[in-house]
This record gives sequence, C-alpha cells and structure tokens, in this order.
Amino acid sequence: MEIERKYLIMTPPKDLSQYPFRQIEQAYLCTSPVVRIRREDHSFYLTYKSKGLLAREEYNLPLDEASYLHLLEKADGRILRKKRYLIPLAGTPYTIELDVFEGDCQGLILAEVEFPNEQEALAFTAPDWFSRDVTFSGEYQNSRLAMQ
Repeated sequence: MEIERKYLIMTPPKDLSQYPFRQIEQAYLCTSPVVRIRREDHSFYLTYKSKGLLAREEYNLPLDEASYLHLLEKADGRILRKKRYLIPLAGTPYTIELDVFEGDCQGLILAEVEFPNEQEALAFTAPDWFSRDVTFSGEYQNSRLAMQ
C-alpha cells in the first residue's frame, strides 16, 4: 500500500546538491489502471498502481534493461524525466522526495511524503516552503502528466 501526500513547489530549498538524488525516467503502458515502467539510476521496474489519490495499492516487479527498453517502445504519451532529491524532514521520521522535472515538464517541481498509515498522512503539517497541497486534485499525478 502506498500512502502519500503530494505538493506543488514554487521555491525549492537552496543548495539541493547537499542531498542525495536519483535520476528517474518513467513511461506509462496504461493509465487506468496505472501500469508504469521506470528506470531509477541503474535499476528497472514495472509498477502496477490501483486507483486512488491518498492511498492505493502498488506492486513493483524488477525488469532488466533489455525488457525496460522493449517496453519503452510501447509506452503511451511522453516519457517523464526527473531528478529525485531525498531530503530528511527534520524532527520527523519522514523523507521528502523532491522531484525536479526535466525535458517536457522542465520547471515543474513536486514533493511527495510517504506515510505508514492514513491517519499520519492526514495529520501531516507541511513545511512552509511547500506551496500547495495537490494530493486530492489528481492534477499532478505522473500518469496524467505523461498524457498531457
């Protein structure tokens, strides 16, 4: 089960270079239900996600590079590329996953925070630099961004 809140970011923290990051490329084979392929640095995955905004089922299956490239040719929409910074949220057990998009979505910055349960997700108070909570709108779901 994936339980997360998502935020639009207008002004990210300064000096992102101090945080570890992952280079991500992902594309969608289907958006209802969501079937996604992802390259994360040198790892490859096929992911199924059920419907939902705050909480949804998520299953990841490993792929090899050849399978990923084969499936990439079958993807619908555009390929999303982003750099994901992992920022510890001081005083909490949470990590902010800050996605700085590249390519077609360059300029878009989103933050996600994952939670162990819905109660913690709903009680979460975002840092001041989080611009707008977009969790429940669905407008910034990656599957939607890929199809625009």
